[in-house]
Amino acid sequence: LADVDLLSANGVAPLPVTAAFAALGLDDRPLDEEQAVEYLLERDMRIGDEAVSRWSDRDASRAAAYGDPIIETRELTHAYGEGEPALRGIDLSIRRGEYVAILGQNGSGKTTLVKHFNGLLRPSSGEVLIAGRPTHDQSLRALAARVGYVFQNPDSQIFAATVFDEVAFGPRNFGLTDDDVRTRVRESLDAVGFTGREDEDPFSLTKGERQRVAVASVLAGRPDVLIFDEPTTGLDDRESRAMMALIDDLNRRGHTIVLVTHAMWLAAEYAHRIIVMQEGRILLDAPTRSAFGREDLLRRAAVIPPQIVRFSRRLGGTALTLSELVDALRPG
Repeated sequence: LADVDLLSANGVAPLPVTAAFAALGLDDRPLDEEQAVEYLLERDMRIGDEAVSRWSDRDASRAAAYGDPIIETRELTHAYGEGEPALRGIDLSIRRGEYVAILGQNGSGKTTLVKHFNGLLRPSSGEVLIAGRPTHDQSLRALAARVGYVFQNPDSQIFAATVFDEVAFGPRNFGLTDDDVRTRVRESLDAVGFTGREDEDPFSLTKGERQRVAVASVLAGRPDVLIFDEPTTGLDDRESRAMMALIDDLNRRGHTIVLVTHAMWLAAEYAHRIIVMQEGRILLDAPTRSAFGREDLLRRAAVIPPQIVRFSRRLGGTALTLSELVDALRPG
């Protein structure tokens, strides 16, 4: 476990603390968080005010660039049949360009909430607005063109015999011409790094590759919003990083991203904003760095911050990524 290079070369995620020591060029490679904190503090290696201020300025600058609200919920309630409500009066606004992670225990209402964003579910009461229009005034086709949904298991949505036909399915159902369909397929496959593989059988691909095809099939509709439900499930570390790099790139291109995840490292490293749900309600809604500092509320929702966050907070600041931590601790 101390051999960070060996683990990384074989698609296994090294322990964040051990990876930090390796990146700092330190010969010691503690596996234990307590030992690592003690080692660094003894050598006066702390996160200074300058790093904290730099992170704060960067977070604020990013938030200032968001656009108008594209998803809004007002007193949204949903119940399955006669059971207890799965959502209880959700008020929420997500702006264009945001990158939001929705966290919480199983059964907290995460997936129920996001399925309202593209019309897969309709409110029992309250309303959902997409780009300012209530979902009940929009057809499923219109909602699908604005909000794309990538399922946790790509095999839940892949069915065609070739990659081309899989990605072309949406545009064909939008009534586009053959030329427009080919254009959208080409654009979408290029975005996920699958150019030239149009004739392959999707079911012969790896899990990570099938996930990319599923993303491409959603991108072909040119949606403003992309919802990813547990996008790294079943992927090794290398595939997980590749998938998250793809999603990050889509956000930089202007897509609003909504993630449902149990992977705390993923939320910390990529999301700009955290929404924590508990028993059908929003318990916490804050920028990622601030949210992971609310240990009282996180504990109530059984959400444990990732090791890099816990570790850094004991050194003087809330680092969200390995690179942030290392840069803040590196001498000079």
